[in-house]
Amino acid sequence: MNLPAAKLEDRIILITGATSGIGKAAAHLIATMGARVVITGRNKEKLEKTVQELKSQTGNGSVNYLVADFSDLDQVREMASDFEDRYACLDVLVNNTGAFFNKRQETIYGVEKTFVVNHLAPFLLTNMLMETMRRREEARIINVSSDAHQYGSLDFDDLEFKHGYAGMKAYARSKLSNILFTYEAARRLAGSAITVNALHPGHVATNIFRNDFSFFGPALKWVMGLFSLTPEEGADNTVFLATSPEVKGVTGKYFVKREVVRSSRITYNEDLAKKLWQISEKLTSLSPTEPVDIQYTTTSESGVKNGYFS
Repeated sequence: MNLPAAKLEDRIILITGATSGIGKAAAHLIATMGARVVITGRNKEKLEKTVQELKSQTGNGSVNYLVADFSDLDQVREMASDFEDRYACLDVLVNNTGAFFNKRQETIYGVEKTFVVNHLAPFLLTNMLMETMRRREEARIINVSSDAHQYGSLDFDDLEFKHGYAGMKAYARSKLSNILFTYEAARRLAGSAITVNALHPGHVATNIFRNDFSFFGPALKWVMGLFSLTPEEGADNTVFLATSPEVKGVTGKYFVKREVVRSSRITYNEDLAKKLWQISEKLTSLSPTEPVDIQYTTTSESGVKNGYFS
């Protein structure tokens, strides 16, 4: 991998879900470049071990961690507050945490678990750290999505996914939401020093399929590893967007292999993105930027329909 030519000693970069896979590989590469790296995960012992590995392997002593389980939004809030207490600013936020659940799991938030972990948690974290990023002359938000978003649909009447649940359908919905969130955030931050972009890392053999697959999880990972990218190869796009001067000022784009590509047609539906934003504000208990009781458009496999969210 050819690393971007950059010196990052004065940069603070927060990478979520970085104890394994793409997140850990990205943290390693960015730490090698001298940045102050903060990683997150839900297991304190694993985080401590990962931090020690990164420090030892990169020679960078400025690697630290914060703990939060992204299925618990209160923990996300606490983590964001902890970050603000420890750091005066934030240069780059990499929303990398991702989960796949083969079996449907309910949550206290009125949506199923994949949607909480993959969309609502990073949405909440990003909004809570926004003012911290505004303190820098340039700041970047990077949302790790997937080409699986092309198969995603949104039905605001059934965010609990009580009907027709399948693990891949829920995952695709969350990745679609990542891109809608990216584009809407870019529109809302237009004219500011904060850029927001999404990416597809490629097909990487990671531990994302460990949930609910028991014996078959490791076997599936092994099979995927026969034809997938390594975590280091998958992290290239993330590192590029986080560090390269080539993308300074670029915002509201979807990247594959360091190139801007078109995401699925539905991701450019601004009304849908706006409604998702407003509903996400309500579900995460953020102060709404606009009234939430509005007419919305939902898209599902059966087409388009209108309704209300209250």
